[in-house]
Amino acid sequence: MENINWSKNEFLAYVLLYAAHCNFFESKEEENYILSRVNEATYHRIHTEVVIDSDEDSLNKIQQYIFDNNFDEKEKEALIKDIKNVFFADGSVDVLERKVFGILKKIIR
Repeated sequence: MENINWSKNEFLAYVLLYAAHCNFFESKEEENYILSRVNEATYHRIHTEVVIDSDEDSLNKIQQYIFDNNFDEKEKEALIKDIKNVFFADGSVDVLERKVFGILKKIIR
């Protein structure tokens, strides 16, 4: 896979939107949390990419970006915390969200 030319903010938007979209429904609370972390323009630009990409493409992009940008443990833990906050934003975590969270944790660590 080629090097992904996202800024860190665009990467964060991609990961959080992927997490929110994993069950094919993004709640208003999830959207609000993501918008508290990234600006609206980035949110909308990256949202289209997340919706178009397959799960395999998304996970590969996330893993590749982390590898290419040498995330340290502190950055990885902060990213995992943000993902968890997206999943809990609407007050409940469904089975699919739990499964995706486990996969993302493995990829990030």
